[in-house]
Amino acid sequence: MDAEFDAIVLAGGTARRLGGADKPMLEVDGVPMLVHVLDAVSAARSRVVVGPRRPIARAVTWCRETPPGGGPVAALAAALPLTSAAIVVVLAADLPGIAAAIAPLHAALTSSTSAAPSIDVAMLMRNGRPNHLAAAWTRDGLVTALGGVADPRGASMGALANGATVAEVADPGWGDDCDTWADLAAARARSEGGTSR
Repeated sequence: MDAEFDAIVLAGGTARRLGGADKPMLEVDGVPMLVHVLDAVSAARSRVVVGPRRPIARAVTWCRETPPGGGPVAALAAALPLTSAAIVVVLAADLPGIAAAIAPLHAALTSSTSAAPSIDVAMLMRNGRPNHLAAAWTRDGLVTALGGVADPRGASMGALANGATVAEVADPGWGDDCDTWADLAAARARSEGGTSR
């Protein structure tokens, strides 16, 4: 990856399906999922984590959305001013296998063709469904998308991407999140088996 990028990691939320556990700090292969995600973007010029401050040994900038719990679009609105690179990778904090997706997302975003001369965002796609929290945006595209949202509080990521030019990256499992205990168990089993898909 030649172009510099920044990363925003969304680490808020209530983890209702996990009984309110601090999901980003749940471990896969003995490492908190938040650390897996941050290490996946270790090449980023800056890494911004939106959510409560956690005791992790990584150089990051912390911030909170307004109000706390305002959702992922509000989180992006809070974090974007703390970045400056032309490319911004946006990730959820519960994607322990995301490392292999960073280069393909970056490549898809920066590969302009006559058919798609201007791409705003590259995101993982699986079974016809986009993963808005496993994506790489151009800074201009993200600024424009946020500007088109009347109120970021409670807005959906789908609404944010509406109108953006999207490059789809096929996801073999890199973007598998851990919303439930079963998801977490599956991620741990894949890690123990040495498969990141």
